Amino acid sequence: MRRCILITGGAGFIGSHVVRLFVNKYPEYDIINLDKLTYAGNLANLKDIEDRPNYTFVKADIADFDTVYALMKERKVDGVIHLAAESHVDRSIKDPFTFARTNVIGTLSLLQAARLCWEEEPAAADAPRRLFYHISTDEVYGSLQMDSPLFKESNKYEPHSPYSASKASSDHFVRSFHDTYGLPTVVTNCSNNYGPYQFPEKLIPLFINNIRNRKPLPVYGKGQNVRDWLYVEDHARAIDVIFHKGRIGETYNIGGFNEWKNIDLIKVLIDTVDRQLGRPEGADRDLITFVTDRAGHDLRYAIDSTKLKEELGWEPSLQFEEGIEKTVKWYLDNQAWLDNVTSGDYQAYYDSMYKGR
Repeated sequence: MRRCILITGGAGFIGSHVVRLFVNKYPEYDIINLDKLTYAGNLANLKDIEDRPNYTFVKADIADFDTVYALMKERKVDGVIHLAAESHVDRSIKDPFTFARTNVIGTLSLLQAARLCWEEEPAAADAPRRLFYHISTDEVYGSLQMDSPLFKESNKYEPHSPYSASKASSDHFVRSFHDTYGLPTVVTNCSNNYGPYQFPEKLIPLFINNIRNRKPLPVYGKGQNVRDWLYVEDHARAIDVIFHKGRIGETYNIGGFNEWKNIDLIKVLIDTVDRQLGRPEGADRDLITFVTDRAGHDLRYAIDSTKLKEELGWEPSLQFEEGIEKTVKWYLDNQAWLDNVTSGDYQAYYDSMYKGR
């Protein structure tokens, strides 16, 4: 029986890797990529699969309930993988309303559309299970002290930024639809992702680009904040296994078991970029510029993925050193993509292409 999977935010960083994985691995699935194409959505991320017969792109806003509902009903969507989100903390501090609309109202729109469609047309007895899979973040758990144990699925929520508060709210809505309506749901909370196609407002691609162009590297505070880093293709693999085998109603944490202080990661990044550019290793460390710390800046995030490993057998495939080598090489080899995204030219092009649709 052919499946139809709706992946939201599929033109973004993580979403494009998930779309590519599903399109290539499951030719028997119809994959719909629904994306609003905001500043962080870029169809150039998916040029290699855009002509595949099992792939469709739809430009739409997840907060537009009528459009989402009509699409899901018409295409008989039986699975949702929900990645679409505003995700940059600094932007959320400046504009919390946009984050509430996209991350909370958008998620609620998708949940209600899935619920109504699946209630109106019950699945056949031999059909694959239906699932609403919501991708969230480790930031909903708040901040860890340096000597605290890793975040587990049972940790209470303590969001400290408008971004993490909006994601925490959306997580609660997903679980409420499971408990109230019996909607089959799964929630995952992941650590910081890195890898190809990440929008260059995020630390790693931003700093690779700045090092390449000999621009300052702004580091919050003294760079002592700690993050757990996960290679994006490993995250996509985790989403695949959880979508197919995860227990309904459960939460799974996805982390890299790979903690780095920001300042230490930045030094590794500088040395790697310098080496790959043929510069003396570490020559660009003078670009480090300490700036006033971010408001409400959480000290440390670190995810315990033991549950996911023990139940479903997933674990990261790459050590950080290997992953960062691959990531730096990709950005340096794809400078045209990076320059295009940085300039914003890609957005004007796609805005004109899809105007009026």
